[in-house]
Amino acid sequence: MNTAAGGRDASPGGDAAKPAQPRAGQLLLVRHGLPNVDRSVKLDWRAFRLWWQGYDAAGLAPGQTPPAELCAAAEQADVIFCSTLPRAIATAEAIANGKPLIKDPIFVEAPLPPPRWPGRRSPRRWGIVSRITWWFGDHQDMESRQAAELRAEAAAATLTARALRGETVMLVAHGWFNRMMRPVLLKHGWRCVRDGGDDYWSFRRYMR
Repeated sequence: MNTAAGGRDASPGGDAAKPAQPRAGQLLLVRHGLPNVDRSVKLDWRAFRLWWQGYDAAGLAPGQTPPAELCAAAEQADVIFCSTLPRAIATAEAIANGKPLIKDPIFVEAPLPPPRWPGRRSPRRWGIVSRITWWFGDHQDMESRQAAELRAEAAAATLTARALRGETVMLVAHGWFNRMMRPVLLKHGWRCVRDGGDDYWSFRRYMR
């Protein structure tokens, strides 16, 4: 029987004949740039609800330049997904250099219904308390935490289906919804190999 130099069986039934496993690709989760909204105001809960609707309708504040590292990452991406909200689309367009975008509402931000508390607060303060109360069940007439978690699982599956073909997949979406996908990715064997934080224009890279 002929053997390889190291004595291992190189026949069709040996290890050498096993096909190479396809290499898993990468995932890059990007947070959008700075939106064009006024954060200096003080609002009651009703006004904050309207403010958040304006936030979802806003594009990017003028004068921003995408970080060079993010642009380089987008250049290497095989496919770029983005949320259908204007701030995410504008961010993706700024870094895609003409590449086509796959826009999907599955990636939009989790809702932020304010609790009906008295008093006036800044948008930042309302955002903090609204996220906490939403997390613990006060979703009002909007998507619940449980529904958003199911959506995050479906969104992560959409991305990983492409990455498991060996592609580098970029998503331009939102701070909190990207965060909701993290435990789903970790559960399925993806690990964060670059943690760029949660600032505007930041991104994380995941590999298996």
